[in-house]
Amino acid sequence: MIYMQIRPFRWRLPDGSDIPRKDYVYDIESYPNCFTCTIIHPVTGSVWQFEVSDRCNDSAALITFLFDLQRHGCRLVGFNNYFYDYPVTHHLVAVWRQCGYFLAPNAYEKTDEIINRTHFNDKYRHVVYERDTLVPQVDLMMIHHFDNKAKMTGLKAIEFCMRSENIGDLPFPAGSILAPHQIDVLLRYNMDDVKETTGFYIHSLEAIKFRDGLAETTGMDCINYNDTKIGKEFFRRELERSLGIPISKANRTDRACIALNDVILPSVQFMSPEFNSALSYLRKTVITNTNKPPELESLSVTFGGFQFDFGAGGIHGSVHRQRVAPATGEKLIDLDVSSYYPNLAIANRIYPHHLSEAFCDIYKALYDRRQGIPKSDPINGMLKLALNGVYGDSNNQYSNGFFDPQYTMAITVNGQLLLCMLAEWLTMHAGCRLVQINTDGMTVIVPDTHHATFRDLCARWQAMTRLTLEDVEYSQMIIRDVNNYIAVDAAGKVKKRKGAYQWKTDKPTNLSESLVWHQDWSALIAPMAAEMQMVHGANIRDFIHSHDDAFDFMLKAKAPGRGHLELDDGRRLQKVTRYHIARHGAGMRAVHPPLAKNPDKVRNISIQAGYSVQICDHVRDFDPANLNHDWYIKEAEKLVI
Repeated sequence: MIYMQIRPFRWRLPDGSDIPRKDYVYDIESYPNCFTCTIIHPVTGSVWQFEVSDRCNDSAALITFLFDLQRHGCRLVGFNNYFYDYPVTHHLVAVWRQCGYFLAPNAYEKTDEIINRTHFNDKYRHVVYERDTLVPQVDLMMIHHFDNKAKMTGLKAIEFCMRSENIGDLPFPAGSILAPHQIDVLLRYNMDDVKETTGFYIHSLEAIKFRDGLAETTGMDCINYNDTKIGKEFFRRELERSLGIPISKANRTDRACIALNDVILPSVQFMSPEFNSALSYLRKTVITNTNKPPELESLSVTFGGFQFDFGAGGIHGSVHRQRVAPATGEKLIDLDVSSYYPNLAIANRIYPHHLSEAFCDIYKALYDRRQGIPKSDPINGMLKLALNGVYGDSNNQYSNGFFDPQYTMAITVNGQLLLCMLAEWLTMHAGCRLVQINTDGMTVIVPDTHHATFRDLCARWQAMTRLTLEDVEYSQMIIRDVNNYIAVDAAGKVKKRKGAYQWKTDKPTNLSESLVWHQDWSALIAPMAAEMQMVHGANIRDFIHSHDDAFDFMLKAKAPGRGHLELDDGRRLQKVTRYHIARHGAGMRAVHPPLAKNPDKVRNISIQAGYSVQICDHVRDFDPANLNHDWYIKEAEKLVI
């Protein structure tokens, strides 16, 4: 066993934050003749490394360490440890109990079973549940919901997002027999992985402390729940307590079809023939597929020169490739409905059929409770999650008690129609021009001469719907389309960045303003430069040439499932490779395995076709002298409107 202390030079904390003293971060590596485990205590920077191989056996020391952690009430933090690291570790504890030691093949047989002989959909088969766990586990992958297929993100991609100095791949193919010098390399790799996991743990402290706070105040152990699951589970418990019945997957309302006329509210009425035609169509429509109903996806209305597109989750529409700014005598106002879908259900007594109308009373009680709790309190955040989680789960066939697709359609359809009513009123009676409309709001240009009428119509709509509108005045919106735009407030501050223009989020995520972790943060200099030009009048070429943050020029490439990445000269690259566009050097390609119809033909697909790349998995390999500024300038210019 190796013990050492390191200086946690990158583990910067948010102001006022402390690292829980009983949290230890770990990671394991397993080969047929070598098993390693590295553990870091973030508070002190102490490190323990354990090796089990032909040359040494630290199995007893590792087991003793684990029992010490258990005795002192500590936790082990990892990335994917819920599904991999701890099941292997737990297996080794069982072997040790039988034999008084364990060997590297004991770890590898379990590793092989989990990684190579278990389908993704059967991954829970190896999970060790809390009641049987020796040391409680905190899994960062689960907290951030990277175990969801749509958001799957590995540690190496996270390292790219964290701007790590070095992104290192597994040094030897899985299943290799390692020589002694290779074991030394593996130990260094294992150490680096735990350091990076510790860095991500620090980024995740806010989320971890939120969950710890909920455990203290509600008794709900949700440390490895993603945000949505926290909200749904809390709501489910509240329903059980209020209704006096257990709520589970068995509580559901299945629907063979849904007649939309049965769910459209009586208050929905229009004046224009365009919207009345759409309303008539919807009243005659019977939906059989609620996941992506073609009846909604194909419905659009053009009114006042603006196209309204209906959809499965909400309405949307936007002007295209325009810089929208109010003229003299006008205001650009963004309207949002506060907690739209939850309040729509509360105000109109809409509920999953099997949960009875009492559902609405519980829903409202949770909403009212949240209003009286400071936003800094974890309970406020949890109640927000509870309120928002129900709608999505009502159309999830695996829902734990909320499934009723008619509830989904009632919210979806009425939500869109009520917004269209407001848009119609504002267009016809207040001379407004629509700029954008989305699921829970719209942006309009309001003539000053009609501002009083605009306010009166908004008040009438709120009184009729019993919903609340919130508004903010913009000085301009730079819009490519409905999903890609920049919104600037009246003070000149960028309030929203969406899609291609997003180089940091509108709200802080943990330590700093950043994109969400599962998104691609490649070449952020391009949207940054485009914004500087469009909002502040900077010259793109000058801005990019003078910019000195290497990470803003970095891009990420990921190898295809069973393929790999390589340079044009044949040099094989890591599964996750960091690079920048270069003036000189080789190109890069993704090598895909052959298709069944042509089994002898490997498929090569160029990455950044026609351009050279500089690999910089370690940031020291970034070469400013070889940086192809022109590529980044062109990418930024594509975004300019």
